[in-house]
Amino acid sequence: MPTLTVEGFAPVDVESGKRLVLAIEQDAGVDVLHACGGNARCTTCRVEFISGEPQQRTKAETTRLAEKGLTGVRLSCQIVCDHDMTVRAISRLAGSGRPDPGRTPEPTIQPTPEWI
Repeated sequence: MPTLTVEGFAPVDVESGKRLVLAIEQDAGVDVLHACGGNARCTTCRVEFISGEPQQRTKAETTRLAEKGLTGVRLSCQIVCDHDMTVRAISRLAGSGRPDPGRTPEPTIQPTPEWI
């Protein structure tokens, strides 16, 4: 089982293959945003990697980050936990002014990933 560490929170073991956005919220107990429901449309689930950043990206993640002009961050909805990683959750419900984090993302990466 991979270990996920979210900066400021206790490390947790995560089921291998679980979406990072779900692991951050459900396993680590962090109020990460996912306004679009984890479909790589809004970028509210963005995180900054401290260690263990995966090299592989989905086409949807690459496209959305480029469209928004975002660098140095990743979309947690487009990453699976298959190794140890440490992240900073930079987009959280607390202080966002939003009423909720968004619809719960599906268990699998959406849209169907095209890996690049």
